Amino acid sequence: MTKPLIALYQPDIPGNTGSILRLGACLGISIHIIGPAGFDMTDRALKRAGMDYIEMAALTRHDGWEEFEAWRKQETRRLVLMTTLSATPYADGTAQTLTAQDVVLFGRESAGVPPKVHDAADARLTIPMVEGRRSLNLAMSVAIVAGEITRRFGL
Repeated sequence: MTKPLIALYQPDIPGNTGSILRLGACLGISIHIIGPAGFDMTDRALKRAGMDYIEMAALTRHDGWEEFEAWRKQETRRLVLMTTLSATPYADGTAQTLTAQDVVLFGRESAGVPPKVHDAADARLTIPMVEGRRSLNLAMSVAIVAGEITRRFGL
């Protein structure tokens, strides 16, 4: 079954990325990493967080935003940006919610995504939080959305 995939824009923290790769391997969700990452992708901390699941993960690396965008457009996939700047919850049941051809993009831990990436999004969704809270940890955010992907599209 086709289902959305997850993309990370220039991730900063190897432990988060390793945990996300492990999650993707366990749930059958492909992970794309848009470089450059803020760490060496062969970093021991990445392997420690992902354990032996990293070899099982469906991982695709893109050297930069332009390469990723060319791939996405060739594949005719919609870009769904997870952002605190949206008022639309990720699971609200409207037409903006996830489809099987989506790429769900998460920004880097330190800075999110730049305006050109934000502008390229076909839809912008958020994870609702208690007012006054700034953001969730990246790996936790991906896990919440991965749970919705699994609920809607199966393993």
